[in-house]
Amino acid sequence: MPRWLSSTWEANWRSFQYFNLYRLVLAVLLFLALVFPHDWTSRLNLSPSPLIFGVTGFYILATVAGLLSATYWQHRFNSQLSAQMLVDVLVVNSIMYQAGGVGSGLSVLLLVSLAAASLVGRGRLVLFYAALATLAILLTQIYGIFASGFDEASIVQAGFISAGFFATAVLARLLGQRVMINEELARRRGEALDNQIRISQRVVERVQDGVLIVAKGGVVSHSNPVARAMLGLPDAEGGVALIAPAPSLATALQAWDEGQGDDGLQFCGADGRDLQARFERTASTDGEVLVFLDDVGRIKERAQQLKLASLGRLTASIAHEIRNPLSAIGHAGELLREERRGDIQDRLLRILNENVIRLDRIVVDILELGRQSVAEPEQLQLDQFCADFVERFVATESLSPDVVVLEAVPLNLCFDRSHLHRVLWNLVSNALRHSSQGPGAVRIELCHAAHEGQVELHVIDDGAGVPEAVREQIFEPFFTTHTHGTGLGLFIARELCATNGASLALVSSAGGAHFIVAGRNDKCLVAESNGAQGAN
Repeated sequence: MPRWLSSTWEANWRSFQYFNLYRLVLAVLLFLALVFPHDWTSRLNLSPSPLIFGVTGFYILATVAGLLSATYWQHRFNSQLSAQMLVDVLVVNSIMYQAGGVGSGLSVLLLVSLAAASLVGRGRLVLFYAALATLAILLTQIYGIFASGFDEASIVQAGFISAGFFATAVLARLLGQRVMINEELARRRGEALDNQIRISQRVVERVQDGVLIVAKGGVVSHSNPVARAMLGLPDAEGGVALIAPAPSLATALQAWDEGQGDDGLQFCGADGRDLQARFERTASTDGEVLVFLDDVGRIKERAQQLKLASLGRLTASIAHEIRNPLSAIGHAGELLREERRGDIQDRLLRILNENVIRLDRIVVDILELGRQSVAEPEQLQLDQFCADFVERFVATESLSPDVVVLEAVPLNLCFDRSHLHRVLWNLVSNALRHSSQGPGAVRIELCHAAHEGQVELHVIDDGAGVPEAVREQIFEPFFTTHTHGTGLGLFIARELCATNGASLALVSSAGGAHFIVAGRNDKCLVAESNGAQGAN
């Protein structure tokens, strides 16, 4: 069996509804032609009679029922279509018999119905409809020849019309198959395109870079949430002039579009961040331009993290290798000191011992950094913790009790106890080293933060402060301004704060250095430190 005849497709209820609507209009026109006679109705011998009115009324009711059924009861498609085709065959043949047979030309109405049914029909039913129409018109014409005196030669015309029924059914079926295949292909491509658009939108929304699509005239047609946050754009898509939130970016884009500028720009965003913009043309027929926005600070931070990760692995490996020789050097120095060969030898051995101790402290810091433990935060009574710390620190460093001053109010802080002790020790030691070491040289202050649920711990000294030129480097590993410093204290302190979900910052002050540890006191939020992970 040919594929065009055996293949089927999904029921097309909408097309079937249009077919029924056409039949209803045709039935109404026939009824109006009978109610308001005209010249063409008399030529077709369609004079008003109870039989004609009955057939036309039945046709109107049948088409209305078919339309309602196709709209509100979309089941048994083949049965509904076959029933409506049977109605068309009976009605058209009845009216055609009254009009004088095939010579009236009303058989064209069956051709139209048959073509429409073949377009929406399924499988072999199209041939059944053609055969049904052929039998009906042949039997009607034969009956008319014997009963009503139709011209006997009209049977030949009826045969040609019957052949036209089959030709119409086959051609309409082939056309319908082509239309359905193209419709299915278009539907699948539309779904694939819609899915691709959705995926692309989700990817663009989730990327960490800002993405803008700028149309002609500098109007932002599309943007992702990151770009809107960077430039302060409204959440609504499209229709925003770029020159309003970012005039420098709009000017640079226009110059680049005219071939008079670079394909990039560094500028300041809505929230004060340094941003890097890159321009790229698209293949769009509207001449749209892609603008990519990068956070310069985030790029530097990422580069710093990679640097720290590599540095952590390298220094930890070196520290393991030099610790044993360093211990041997220190032990040999202690043995030489026991021989007491003279003052010069003692001074040289003392210098040797001090530098061995310094190197050993650097190695211990590096190894400790490499094996930082996971934070175990707890709710600490911060004022009591700091009081105990100050007492222990003053005793260890053999300081006067008034050198380190604590100004505390009852507060709690969510922090790992051992981590906070080390952070404080690094900050206070650093402050003491750069202070006058007189009364009140180092102050520790506790207070509530501006944000609800946070507290702040301030460490302030009366020294010269941190020079403006080195503020950005102060937290980098191995950076130090002191001859006896390791350059790891502040770096480790910041990493420990990040591990406990807190932050460590250097703020400007009129006097000496001023460091602030900001953490939570309502609930414990622990964030892993990138630097610590890299060191591991």
